Amino acid sequence: MGHWLLEYVALLGTLCGLGYYLLCLLGAQAFLRRPRQAPADFTPGVSILKPLRGTDPEAYESFRSHCLQDYPEYEIIFGVRNEDDPAVPLVRRLIEEFPQRAIRLVICPATLGANRKVATLIQMLGHASHPYLLVNDSDIRVPRDYLRRVLAGFADPRVGMVTCLYRGIAGRTLGSALEAVGINTEFFAGVLAARQVEGGIHFALGSTLAFRRPSLAAIGGLEPLLDYLADDFELGQRIAAAGYEVHLSEVVVENYLPDYSFSAFLHHQLRWARSTRDSRPWGYAGLLLTFAVPWAALAVLAARGALWSWGVLALAVVLRLGVAFAVSRLVLEDRRWLGCLALVPLRDVLALGVWLASYAGHTVHWRGDQFILEKGKLRPIAEAVPAADAATPAP
Repeated sequence: MGHWLLEYVALLGTLCGLGYYLLCLLGAQAFLRRPRQAPADFTPGVSILKPLRGTDPEAYESFRSHCLQDYPEYEIIFGVRNEDDPAVPLVRRLIEEFPQRAIRLVICPATLGANRKVATLIQMLGHASHPYLLVNDSDIRVPRDYLRRVLAGFADPRVGMVTCLYRGIAGRTLGSALEAVGINTEFFAGVLAARQVEGGIHFALGSTLAFRRPSLAAIGGLEPLLDYLADDFELGQRIAAAGYEVHLSEVVVENYLPDYSFSAFLHHQLRWARSTRDSRPWGYAGLLLTFAVPWAALAVLAARGALWSWGVLALAVVLRLGVAFAVSRLVLEDRRWLGCLALVPLRDVLALGVWLASYAGHTVHWRGDQFILEKGKLRPIAEAVPAADAATPAP
C-alpha cells in the first residue's frame, strides 16, 4: 500500500512540475513576442550609482562598459566604504582613461544598517545630480545602447522602475559553471513564469534598478531597506505597491561570475535561497512542485520501473531541457547554452538539495560577514566567515 501512495504522490508532483515547465515556456514566448520598439527619443539626465566592496572578475572592463554609452547626459558615481578598498585603484584608472566623462568616487564610511550596500547608496544619493537614478551591481557589463534602452521605459509616465535580465558568464570552475546554469536556465525561467502569471513583474533585479526620484520618495527613500538582504526585490516591490509599474526592459546585460569553489557556490546558493524564502515565502514553498525531473525519477522507483513511469521521466527531461534552451539561448542569447544543457541534471539535483537545506536554518554569508536572516532582515553575527567565502560577491 505504501509504494502505491508514494507512486501517486510522485506522479502528482511530476504533473505539477510539467505544468510549471509549460508556464515557463509560455513566459519565454510572451517575452520574445512582445513588440520590439526602438528606443524612444527620451533621454533625460541619469546618475549611475555603483556601490563597491572589493573587486569582481573582469571588474575594470565591466566598469568601462558604462563609460562607452551612446547617451547624451549621464554621470557615474562609485561608492566605497574606505580608501583602502581594492576597487579604488580601478576607479581612479577609469577616471584617467575617460576624463571627458563625469565620474566620481565617493567615500561612504557610515554604517547605517546591516545592509552595507544600501548604507553606501544612501550616502551616494546626495552626490547625484540628475532626476533619474540607476543602480546596478559591480559585476555587471552593459552594451553601448544600455542607457537608451533602459531609460526609454520611462517614456510611459506610469512606469516608476525599469529592470532587466542578465546572463551569467561562468569562470573556470565547476561551481562557477553551475551558478551560470542556475541563472540562465532556472532563475529567469521562474521570473518569466511569474511575469506570465501576474501580468507583469512586481519586483526588480539587481542587474538594473532604474527609477525616478519621485518613485523613490513615494516609498520613503532607501532608509526602510537598510536591514533587508534582498534590497533589489524590496525596492521593486515597494515601488510597485506605491502604484507605479515596473517595466522589464528587453536589454540583457552580462554578469561575470567568479571562480567559485564548490563550497563557496553552495554558500552563495543557500544565501540566495534563504533570501527568496523570506521575500516570497509561499511562492518559494511552491518551488517544491516545480522539480518535475526529480519527482519523475521518484515515480520510476515507486512504480518499480513500469514502462509508463519511464515515459513520464522522458517527458520531464525533454520539457526541462526545452525550458533551458528557450531561456538561455533564445531569451538571454547565451552563446554557451549547449554546455549549460549538459549540467542541467546535476544542477537540478543540487537545487532540490539547496531548497531543502534553506529550511534548516537562518544563517547567511554575505561579502565576508555572517548574518541571521529573520523575516527578510539581517542581524549581524560577530564571527567572520572563512576566507574562501569572504570573496564571494553578492548577486
